[in-house]
Amino acid sequence: MSSLSKRLFAEAFGTFWLVFGGCGSAVLAAAFPEVGIGLLGVSLAFGLTVLTMAYSVGHISGCHLNPAVTIGLWSGGRFPARDIAPYIIAQLVGAVIAAFILLQIASGQPGFALMGNGLAVNGFGTMSPGGYSMTSALIIEFVLTFGFLMIIMGSTDTRAPSGFAPIAIGLGLTLIHLISIPVTNTSVNPARSTGPALLVGGMALQQLWLFWLAPIAGALVAGGAYRWLASEPVAPPVTGGEI
Repeated sequence: MSSLSKRLFAEAFGTFWLVFGGCGSAVLAAAFPEVGIGLLGVSLAFGLTVLTMAYSVGHISGCHLNPAVTIGLWSGGRFPARDIAPYIIAQLVGAVIAAFILLQIASGQPGFALMGNGLAVNGFGTMSPGGYSMTSALIIEFVLTFGFLMIIMGSTDTRAPSGFAPIAIGLGLTLIHLISIPVTNTSVNPARSTGPALLVGGMALQQLWLFWLAPIAGALVAGGAYRWLASEPVAPPVTGGEI
């Protein structure tokens, strides 16, 4: 196993790549006149960031890139409690750096102004792309993070086909974004939400609590659920009378 410092660097860089690539596609490319990539393109971009990092640093850190994933893997018995805080700190550092660099690039466009929903922040109510309520946001973030953790734990199970986990996880995240961009701009990742929100401030920061609470709750439940689902039955002991 790699040293903790190497694993933390991998987590910071991987989360940087996720936020820079995913949010960057939304901020720089989605609304570009005539050739904007739209919802489908942004969804695919987020999936590709995870897929590429899973193959690049997955063997070093496990490629969590997400505090909810780290906590969910702990809940599922796959990750030690002692490394939870360092991993989350590394993920937050990567996300904030990505959001800062993205802001510097976006600011180079004439007439750019950092609006309340800039940098692809997550939100509900007036901050939701489709105007969805707080209840809708809570439900969809919980459900989709639950599903995401089930995909992660199932595809990385030693009994699953070897070498295909990054594809399943990347496509899973793409599907998640296709479903929920209109509702919350898609989080399922507290670090991804925190980086842009810290720079935008205002309502984005006020609503950030939901994008910690719902994903972590969904991940915790999923970790326990998969642990139960995948557990092997214990064979009853053989006694002399049964031979």
